Amino acid sequence: MTAATPRTVDQYLDSLRSALQGADPALVQDALYDAEEHLRAEIAQRPGDAEGDVLATIVTSYGAPEEVAEAYRSNEATIQAALRTPAPRPRATALGRFFGVYTDSRAYLSVLYMLLALVTGIAYFTFTVTGLSLSAGLAILIIGVPFFLLFVGATRLVALAEGRLVETMLGTRMPRRPVYPDRDTPFLKRVGEMLKDPRTWGTLVYFLLMLPLGVFYFTFVVVGFVVSIATFVAPIVVLLYHAGFVQIDGEVLQAPHPALLPLISILGLLLLTVTMHLARGIGYLHGQLAKTLLVQARGAD
Repeated sequence: MTAATPRTVDQYLDSLRSALQGADPALVQDALYDAEEHLRAEIAQRPGDAEGDVLATIVTSYGAPEEVAEAYRSNEATIQAALRTPAPRPRATALGRFFGVYTDSRAYLSVLYMLLALVTGIAYFTFTVTGLSLSAGLAILIIGVPFFLLFVGATRLVALAEGRLVETMLGTRMPRRPVYPDRDTPFLKRVGEMLKDPRTWGTLVYFLLMLPLGVFYFTFVVVGFVVSIATFVAPIVVLLYHAGFVQIDGEVLQAPHPALLPLISILGLLLLTVTMHLARGIGYLHGQLAKTLLVQARGAD
Protein backbone atom coordinates (compact mmCIF):
# COMPACT_ATOMS: atom_id res chain seq x y z
CA MET A 1 0.00 0.00 0.00
CA THR A 2 1.43 3.36 -1.04
CA ALA A 3 1.27 6.60 0.86
CA ALA A 4 -1.37 7.81 -1.55
CA THR A 5 -3.72 4.93 -0.71
CA PRO A 6 -6.81 6.27 1.14
CA ARG A 7 -6.98 5.16 4.76
CA THR A 8 -10.70 5.91 5.26
CA VAL A 9 -13.83 5.77 3.16
CA ASP A 10 -14.13 9.55 3.32
CA GLN A 11 -10.60 9.92 1.96
CA TYR A 12 -11.40 7.51 -0.85
CA LEU A 13 -14.57 9.44 -1.74
CA ASP A 14 -12.69 12.75 -1.66
CA SER A 15 -10.07 11.31 -4.03
CA LEU A 16 -12.77 9.92 -6.32
CA ARG A 17 -14.58 13.26 -6.34
CA SER A 18 -11.33 15.02 -7.27
CA ALA A 19 -10.62 12.49 -10.02
CA LEU A 20 -14.10 13.13 -11.45
CA GLN A 21 -13.74 16.89 -11.36
CA GLY A 22 -15.28 18.40 -14.48
CA ALA A 23 -17.59 15.43 -15.08
CA ASP A 24 -21.36 15.73 -15.12
CA PRO A 25 -22.58 16.30 -11.52
CA ALA A 26 -25.17 13.54 -11.94
CA LEU A 27 -22.42 11.10 -12.94
CA VAL A 28 -20.36 12.14 -9.92
CA GLN A 29 -23.31 11.51 -7.60
CA ASP A 30 -23.83 8.03 -9.06
CA ALA A 31 -20.14 7.16 -8.78
CA LEU A 32 -19.93 8.35 -5.18
CA TYR A 33 -23.02 6.36 -4.21
CA ASP A 34 -21.76 3.14 -5.81
CA ALA A 35 -18.31 3.49 -4.26
CA GLU A 36 -19.57 4.33 -0.77
CA GLU A 37 -22.15 1.55 -0.81
CA HIS A 38 -19.53 -1.02 -1.88
CA LEU A 39 -16.81 0.12 0.51
CA ARG A 40 -19.01 0.38 3.60
CA ALA A 41 -20.64 -2.98 2.88
CA GLU A 42 -17.21 -4.64 2.65
CA ILE A 43 -15.99 -2.95 5.83
CA ALA A 44 -19.16 -3.98 7.67
CA GLN A 45 -18.38 -7.62 6.89
CA ARG A 46 -15.01 -7.35 8.69
CA PRO A 47 -15.86 -5.61 11.96
CA GLY A 48 -12.71 -6.79 13.73
CA ASP A 49 -10.22 -5.31 11.24
CA ALA A 50 -8.96 -1.75 11.03
CA GLU A 51 -10.71 0.36 8.40
CA GLY A 52 -7.44 1.30 6.71
CA ASP A 53 -6.32 -2.31 6.32
CA VAL A 54 -9.68 -3.44 5.00
CA LEU A 55 -9.81 -0.51 2.62
CA ALA A 56 -6.35 -1.29 1.27
CA THR A 57 -7.48 -4.82 0.46
CA ILE A 58 -10.70 -3.64 -1.15
CA VAL A 59 -8.93 -1.09 -3.32
CA THR A 60 -6.84 -3.79 -4.97
CA SER A 61 -10.02 -5.38 -6.38
CA TYR A 62 -12.38 -2.41 -6.64
CA GLY A 63 -9.75 -0.07 -8.02
CA ALA A 64 -8.01 3.13 -7.01
CA PRO A 65 -10.08 6.33 -7.19
CA GLU A 66 -8.38 7.37 -10.43
CA GLU A 67 -9.11 3.98 -12.01
CA VAL A 68 -12.74 4.03 -10.91
CA ALA A 69 -13.16 7.57 -12.22
CA GLU A 70 -11.75 6.61 -15.61
CA ALA A 71 -14.02 3.56 -15.77
CA TYR A 72 -17.09 5.70 -15.03
CA ARG A 73 -16.14 8.25 -17.68
CA SER A 74 -15.68 5.50 -20.26
CA ASN A 75 -18.91 3.71 -19.36
CA GLU A 76 -20.84 6.96 -19.34
CA ALA A 77 -19.85 7.70 -22.93
CA THR A 78 -20.98 4.22 -23.99
CA ILE A 79 -24.27 4.39 -22.09
CA GLN A 80 -25.13 7.86 -23.33
CA ALA A 81 -24.46 6.81 -26.91
CA ALA A 82 -26.83 3.85 -26.46
CA LEU A 83 -29.59 5.86 -24.76
CA ARG A 84 -29.40 8.93 -26.99
CA THR A 85 -32.42 9.35 -29.22
CA PRO A 86 -31.63 9.20 -32.96
CA ALA A 87 -30.48 12.59 -34.18
CA PRO A 88 -32.43 14.05 -37.09
CA ARG A 89 -30.74 13.93 -40.47
CA PRO A 90 -28.58 17.06 -40.94
CA ARG A 91 -30.19 19.66 -43.19
CA ALA A 92 -28.14 21.70 -45.61
CA THR A 93 -30.48 24.69 -45.81
CA ALA A 94 -32.04 26.99 -43.21
CA LEU A 95 -35.50 26.01 -44.43
CA GLY A 96 -34.65 22.34 -44.03
CA ARG A 97 -33.37 22.90 -40.50
CA PHE A 98 -36.49 24.89 -39.65
CA PHE A 99 -38.91 22.16 -40.73
CA GLY A 100 -36.52 19.41 -39.63
CA VAL A 101 -37.96 19.75 -36.12
CA TYR A 102 -40.72 17.36 -37.23
CA THR A 103 -38.15 14.57 -37.51
CA ASP A 104 -36.62 15.28 -34.09
CA SER A 105 -37.99 12.86 -31.49
CA ARG A 106 -36.74 15.13 -28.71
CA ALA A 107 -39.26 17.79 -29.74
CA TYR A 108 -42.17 15.34 -29.41
CA LEU A 109 -40.90 14.08 -26.06
CA SER A 110 -40.63 17.66 -24.82
CA VAL A 111 -44.22 18.30 -25.86
CA LEU A 112 -45.33 15.16 -24.01
CA TYR A 113 -43.38 16.17 -20.89
CA MET A 114 -44.97 19.62 -20.94
CA LEU A 115 -48.43 18.06 -21.06
CA LEU A 116 -47.59 15.69 -18.19
CA ALA A 117 -46.08 18.56 -16.19
CA LEU A 118 -49.53 19.79 -15.20
CA VAL A 119 -50.32 16.48 -13.51
CA THR A 120 -46.90 16.06 -11.91
CA GLY A 121 -46.85 19.73 -10.92
CA ILE A 122 -50.13 19.42 -9.02
CA ALA A 123 -48.90 16.23 -7.34
CA TYR A 124 -45.51 17.70 -6.36
CA PHE A 125 -47.03 20.95 -5.09
CA THR A 126 -49.66 19.16 -3.01
CA PHE A 127 -47.09 16.74 -1.60
CA THR A 128 -44.68 19.54 -0.67
CA VAL A 129 -47.22 21.89 0.87
CA THR A 130 -48.78 19.06 2.88
CA GLY A 131 -45.39 17.82 4.08
CA LEU A 132 -44.16 21.27 5.09
CA SER A 133 -47.44 22.10 6.84
CA LEU A 134 -47.41 18.88 8.85
CA SER A 135 -43.72 19.30 9.67
CA ALA A 136 -44.36 22.79 10.99
CA GLY A 137 -47.44 21.68 12.92
CA LEU A 138 -45.67 18.72 14.51
CA ALA A 139 -42.50 20.68 15.32
CA ILE A 140 -43.59 21.20 18.92
CA LEU A 141 -44.08 17.46 19.42
CA ILE A 142 -41.48 14.75 19.86
CA ILE A 143 -42.37 13.25 16.49
CA GLY A 144 -41.81 16.54 14.66
CA VAL A 145 -38.14 16.01 13.81
CA PRO A 146 -38.49 12.34 12.76
CA PHE A 147 -41.46 13.29 10.58
CA PHE A 148 -39.44 16.06 8.92
CA LEU A 149 -36.61 13.62 8.23
CA LEU A 150 -39.09 11.15 6.76
CA PHE A 151 -40.57 13.91 4.61
CA VAL A 152 -37.14 15.00 3.33
CA GLY A 153 -36.26 11.39 2.57
CA ALA A 154 -39.51 11.02 0.64
CA THR A 155 -38.80 14.19 -1.36
CA ARG A 156 -35.44 12.73 -2.40
CA LEU A 157 -37.09 9.54 -3.63
CA VAL A 158 -39.65 11.55 -5.58
CA ALA A 159 -36.86 13.76 -6.95
CA LEU A 160 -35.00 10.65 -8.11
CA ALA A 161 -38.13 9.50 -9.97
CA GLU A 162 -38.58 12.96 -11.49
CA GLY A 163 -34.95 12.85 -12.57
CA ARG A 164 -35.56 9.62 -14.46
CA LEU A 165 -38.53 11.26 -16.19
CA VAL A 166 -36.46 14.33 -17.09
CA GLU A 167 -33.58 12.27 -18.45
CA THR A 168 -35.84 9.99 -20.49
CA MET A 169 -37.99 12.71 -22.03
CA LEU A 170 -35.78 15.80 -22.04
CA GLY A 171 -32.38 14.19 -22.52
CA THR A 172 -30.69 15.87 -19.54
CA ARG A 173 -28.37 13.55 -17.59
CA MET A 174 -29.80 13.09 -14.10
CA PRO A 175 -28.69 10.92 -11.14
CA ARG A 176 -29.59 7.24 -11.22
CA ARG A 177 -28.59 6.71 -7.60
CA PRO A 178 -29.62 8.58 -4.44
CA VAL A 179 -27.13 10.04 -2.02
CA TYR A 180 -25.73 7.28 0.18
CA PRO A 181 -27.35 7.37 3.65
CA ASP A 182 -24.61 7.05 6.25
CA ARG A 183 -26.44 5.25 9.08
CA ASP A 184 -23.42 5.58 11.38
CA THR A 185 -23.83 9.35 11.53
CA PRO A 186 -25.43 10.52 14.79
CA PHE A 187 -29.11 11.42 14.51
CA LEU A 188 -28.76 15.12 15.32
CA LYS A 189 -25.84 15.46 12.92
CA ARG A 190 -27.93 13.94 10.14
CA VAL A 191 -30.63 16.51 10.89
CA GLY A 192 -28.08 19.31 10.68
CA GLU A 193 -26.66 17.98 7.41
CA MET A 194 -30.12 17.82 5.88
CA LEU A 195 -30.83 21.40 6.92
CA LYS A 196 -27.49 22.59 5.52
CA ASP A 197 -27.74 20.59 2.31
CA PRO A 198 -28.72 22.98 -0.55
CA ARG A 199 -30.36 20.07 -2.36
CA THR A 200 -32.93 19.74 0.44
CA TRP A 201 -34.22 23.24 -0.21
CA GLY A 202 -33.56 23.08 -3.95
CA THR A 203 -35.81 20.03 -4.21
CA LEU A 204 -38.59 21.77 -2.29
CA VAL A 205 -38.28 24.86 -4.48
CA TYR A 206 -38.41 22.68 -7.59
CA PHE A 207 -41.57 20.91 -6.42
CA LEU A 208 -43.27 24.22 -5.62
CA LEU A 209 -42.25 25.70 -8.97
CA MET A 210 -43.63 22.73 -10.87
CA LEU A 211 -47.24 23.85 -10.35
CA PRO A 212 -46.94 27.26 -12.07
CA LEU A 213 -44.54 25.81 -14.61
CA GLY A 214 -46.89 22.90 -15.28
CA VAL A 215 -49.81 25.27 -15.84
CA PHE A 216 -47.70 27.39 -18.20
CA TYR A 217 -46.33 24.39 -20.10
CA PHE A 218 -49.77 22.80 -20.53
CA THR A 219 -51.36 26.08 -21.61
CA PHE A 220 -48.53 26.84 -24.03
CA VAL A 221 -48.75 23.45 -25.74
CA VAL A 222 -52.55 23.33 -25.93
CA VAL A 223 -52.99 26.92 -27.11
CA GLY A 224 -50.06 26.68 -29.50
CA PHE A 225 -51.28 23.49 -31.14
CA VAL A 226 -54.97 24.47 -31.23
CA VAL A 227 -54.31 27.90 -32.74
CA SER A 228 -51.78 26.55 -35.23
CA ILE A 229 -53.91 23.62 -36.39
CA ALA A 230 -57.07 25.76 -36.52
CA THR A 231 -55.28 28.35 -38.64
CA PHE A 232 -53.98 25.64 -40.95
CA VAL A 233 -57.32 23.82 -41.32
CA ALA A 234 -59.67 26.83 -41.52
CA PRO A 235 -58.97 27.64 -45.20
CA ILE A 236 -59.51 24.00 -46.11
CA VAL A 237 -62.91 24.06 -44.36
CA VAL A 238 -63.81 27.23 -46.24
CA LEU A 239 -62.96 25.63 -49.59
CA LEU A 240 -64.96 22.52 -48.74
CA TYR A 241 -67.89 24.72 -47.70
CA HIS A 242 -67.93 26.61 -51.00
CA ALA A 243 -67.56 23.32 -52.87
CA GLY A 244 -70.63 21.97 -51.10
CA PHE A 245 -68.88 19.23 -49.16
CA VAL A 246 -69.46 20.97 -45.80
CA GLN A 247 -72.86 22.25 -44.72
CA ILE A 248 -73.40 24.80 -41.94
CA ASP A 249 -77.13 25.11 -41.28
CA GLY A 250 -78.44 28.61 -40.88
CA GLU A 251 -75.06 30.25 -41.20
CA VAL A 252 -73.43 32.20 -43.98
CA LEU A 253 -69.73 31.60 -43.85
CA GLN A 254 -67.73 34.79 -44.24
CA ALA A 255 -64.29 34.17 -45.68
CA PRO A 256 -61.40 36.28 -46.92
CA HIS A 257 -60.49 36.50 -50.57
CA PRO A 258 -59.75 33.00 -51.94
CA ALA A 259 -56.22 34.08 -52.88
CA LEU A 260 -55.46 34.59 -49.20
CA LEU A 261 -56.55 31.12 -48.10
CA PRO A 262 -53.26 29.37 -48.99
CA LEU A 263 -51.34 32.06 -47.12
CA ILE A 264 -53.44 31.48 -44.01
CA SER A 265 -52.71 27.75 -44.15
CA ILE A 266 -49.01 28.48 -44.56
CA LEU A 267 -49.19 30.77 -41.53
CA GLY A 268 -50.75 27.95 -39.51
CA LEU A 269 -47.96 25.58 -40.56
CA LEU A 270 -45.34 28.16 -39.58
CA LEU A 271 -47.00 28.69 -36.19
CA LEU A 272 -47.03 24.94 -35.57
CA THR A 273 -43.36 24.64 -36.50
CA VAL A 274 -42.40 27.55 -34.24
CA THR A 275 -44.38 25.92 -31.41
CA MET A 276 -42.41 22.70 -31.87
CA HIS A 277 -39.11 24.59 -31.78
CA LEU A 278 -40.13 26.51 -28.67
CA ALA A 279 -41.29 23.32 -26.96
CA ARG A 280 -37.93 21.68 -27.64
CA GLY A 281 -36.10 24.74 -26.30
CA ILE A 282 -38.28 24.93 -23.19
CA GLY A 283 -37.65 21.23 -22.60
CA TYR A 284 -33.91 21.84 -22.68
CA LEU A 285 -34.16 24.78 -20.26
CA HIS A 286 -36.34 22.79 -17.89
CA GLY A 287 -33.79 19.99 -17.91
CA GLN A 288 -31.11 22.45 -16.84
CA LEU A 289 -33.37 23.76 -14.08
CA ALA A 290 -33.95 20.22 -12.83
CA LYS A 291 -30.22 19.48 -12.83
CA THR A 292 -29.48 22.68 -10.91
CA LEU A 293 -32.05 22.09 -8.16
CA LEU A 294 -32.17 18.30 -7.86
CA VAL A 295 -28.57 17.12 -8.21
CA GLN A 296 -26.58 16.66 -5.02
CA ALA A 297 -24.41 19.72 -4.42
CA ARG A 298 -21.34 17.74 -3.48
CA GLY A 299 -21.47 16.00 -6.82
CA ALA A 300 -20.59 19.25 -8.49
CA ASP A 301 -17.53 19.96 -6.40
